[in-house]
Amino acid sequence: MIAPTLLNLYVDDIERSTAFYRRLLGRETTAQAPGFALFLFDNGFKLGLWVRGAVKPATTVPGGGDELCFVVEHDDEVRRLHQLWHEQAVEIIQEPVNLDFGYTFSGVDPDGHRLRVYRLAQ
Repeated sequence: MIAPTLLNLYVDDIERSTAFYRRLLGRETTAQAPGFALFLFDNGFKLGLWVRGAVKPATTVPGGGDELCFVVEHDDEVRRLHQLWHEQAVEIIQEPVNLDFGYTFSGVDPDGHRLRVYRLAQ
């Protein structure tokens, strides 16, 4: 059985998106090349940012059709990250709310990729 280890997000401006994710994630890139940046997480997961015009085969799909999710343990952490993202000028598209799966809020990155923080329902 295979398991995903890398998610590439296609971006319009690699410098803008790299700076955005450095602030959002509180970490530096692990690797960079022209038109590409990579973030490595402690659990082994990797997030790649790839400038849309360099993707082979070419893509015509805009951002917004995916959701990068961050699970946290407590409601207080959802609220803390919501406040932090407001301070970082992340566009919030859903204020904190209880949904069927848990307590959550959502934002978007500069390319329209959705970002969700949530605490799973008990």
